[in-house]
Amino acid sequence: MSPMLQFYAICCATGIFVAFAQQCGRPTIATNRIVGGQNAKEGAWPWQVDIQSGGGHICGGSIITESWILSAAHCFPNPDEVTSYTVYAGRYQLNGVNRHQSTHGVSRVVIPTGYRDAQQGKDMALVQLTGPVTWSDYIQPVCLPAAGTLFPSGMQCYVTGWGNTRDNVPLAGVGTLQEVEVPIISQSSCQDMYGTNPTEVVGILYDMICAGFAQGGKDSCQGDSGGPLVCQMVNGTWVQAGVVSFGLGCAHPNQPGVYARVTAFSNFILDTVPEVRLYGRADRLGGGGAALLAALLVLLLS
Repeated sequence: MSPMLQFYAICCATGIFVAFAQQCGRPTIATNRIVGGQNAKEGAWPWQVDIQSGGGHICGGSIITESWILSAAHCFPNPDEVTSYTVYAGRYQLNGVNRHQSTHGVSRVVIPTGYRDAQQGKDMALVQLTGPVTWSDYIQPVCLPAAGTLFPSGMQCYVTGWGNTRDNVPLAGVGTLQEVEVPIISQSSCQDMYGTNPTEVVGILYDMICAGFAQGGKDSCQGDSGGPLVCQMVNGTWVQAGVVSFGLGCAHPNQPGVYARVTAFSNFILDTVPEVRLYGRADRLGGGGAALLAALLVLLLS
């Protein structure tokens, strides 16, 4: 075997080439209604997908690898029955012409053991496609955070989707993807806000994260479920902090959006999708991996 073939074989066996996977969280197309939101620029959020069942939009989701989508458990009331679902990647308008989209079936849906209801937590789903997406300017993965990644109170993030623009008011016209900027709210502040509601008790659990405004006005809404809440880190990478889970109405005062906290599900995600790359973890090519690669090059090419 030639030195280059030996090098290639060793890299494959040790998993080094995983580091050369599609870069996550870096849209090629820069971006300059969800409630209180605005039309997104086409290609600005290339990980956003449209999940449909029975020919209509039901939920959003985000691309995390070429064959896996992250969404919400409550979008899949019967996760063992997947034939009715269709996932559209690269989609921009629900009712318009989408030149860059691809269409995919669903082969498997995995939800955390013990999930019952969004308000009881564990509201996350991993959706395996029947065939991989093809990377392009309009179809790219989002980065997922390692367990220790922090999203502090006040951090400005974005939520995207095709959900209602007000309570019971669906997105009008061609149904252009909406974006809205919302700040992270601490767990204690979020719990205090929901504590002002005299009609329904809501507990903000450890695996939830809140975002929005005390005064309301900007929020995710019905139809945005399963979609991503993403935050831009200091190096410019977009990392998904949450999955749209639930709220009491849309954009009401003291009722901010509640999201499944992605960092609480790191083990669940890695156990199901081991090839996923988590932002904040040492890259397989970093540290010892880089040293190993350099040693191999010297050994095999000398």
